Amino acid sequence: QVQLVETGGGSVEAGSSLKLACAVSPHMYSLVAVGWFRQATGKEREGVAAIYVGSTTDYYDDSVEGRFTITHDNAKNTVYLQMNSLKPEDTAMYYCAGTFLKPRAGTWLKTTSYSTWGQGTQVTVSS
Repeated sequence: QVQLVETGGGSVEAGSSLKLACAVSPHMYSLVAVGWFRQATGKEREGVAAIYVGSTTDYYDDSVEGRFTITHDNAKNTVYLQMNSLKPEDTAMYYCAGTFLKPRAGTWLKTTSYSTWGQGTQVTVSS
């Protein structure tokens, strides 16, 4: 059974950077894609970024394009989300999720494309 554990959240000021990590156990090769999602208080969970485990193909929501970067290190079974130029509106619980099936075109950032979820890590950005 694949498990995902997120780390790296915290409280920072606007303009700062954070790097989240998603550790996949026992190994990442069983997954086809991993995505990062976030959920702010009172809002629905939304897709932020996703990456194809078999390559470097990645996808981003418009709200983070150019500020966030998703990468993976298959040897460490870890997917990262580098977040730069953080804004107060980035405040949310961040989750990583994995899927055993390649998402269809246009669905890489949809929660319904992912079946295995971590517990989340909180990111708070103050102005």
